[in-house]
Amino acid sequence: MRTTATATLPTVRFGKHDITRLIIGGNPIRGYSHRSADLDAEMREYHSVENTLATWFRSEACGINTVQTRGDEIIFERVRAYRARGGTMNWICQTAGEHPDPFENIRDIASLDPIGIYFHGSMSDQHWKNGTFDQVEDYLKAMRDTGAMVGIAAHLPEILRYVEDKDWDIDFYMSCFYHLAKVDRDLVAKGEQAEEPFDDEDREVTCAFTRFTDKPCIAYKILAAARKCDTPENIRAAFKFAFDRIKQTDIVNVGMYQRHADQVGMNADIVRELLAE
Repeated sequence: MRTTATATLPTVRFGKHDITRLIIGGNPIRGYSHRSADLDAEMREYHSVENTLATWFRSEACGINTVQTRGDEIIFERVRAYRARGGTMNWICQTAGEHPDPFENIRDIASLDPIGIYFHGSMSDQHWKNGTFDQVEDYLKAMRDTGAMVGIAAHLPEILRYVEDKDWDIDFYMSCFYHLAKVDRDLVAKGEQAEEPFDDEDREVTCAFTRFTDKPCIAYKILAAARKCDTPENIRAAFKFAFDRIKQTDIVNVGMYQRHADQVGMNADIVRELLAE
């Protein structure tokens, strides 16, 4: 059953929309924990249609008005069901890197009327390393043709700086707090290399870029994929670090996993309190 929203969060302008400075991410739904294969599987098992929708309606009740996910058929099913039951959150969607035709994927996403579409960060990283990054501009142009806001993600700050310096036609950046593409992530996934690097010094570099650009940035992985969630104090400190350093027109995107605790309610309360200080 839908829960009536009872709380509010500060908002910023995002194109034609006012969106909350905390939005809920989608990695837990599809089992991208950035922790372990066991946790990946647990997250996928938990996120049935019903549990996903319960999380999204809880987000509404806590004042969050925007959800971010990847764009694949499993997510599309949940977006349709959420809206059919009266869900009102805005939707920002990432392209699905595994799709064989990025242009078709962009059209499929656009058919569900997101407010923003952005290019998959891992694919940006791969194009960058392969020397084919300029091809990405064609995908961004296809996004522009849909009428949605256009964005790009990456896990290396030099990629976003390149886009900014080239003045590509985009509206927002997805700015990762940790530069995970410093290592070969394919080897990490295969267990042939140490885990992804979550180095705290990366955060200052990312925040410097968010302040450098006039475009809105959506900061993500601010909790280091739950590595900063061992105590309530550390969670609050990670949120405070982010909001103290990004622009007042920027946003944070946090994946929230409701199986064991009300992460949605806790995170919304922290953000509400920090932004009221």
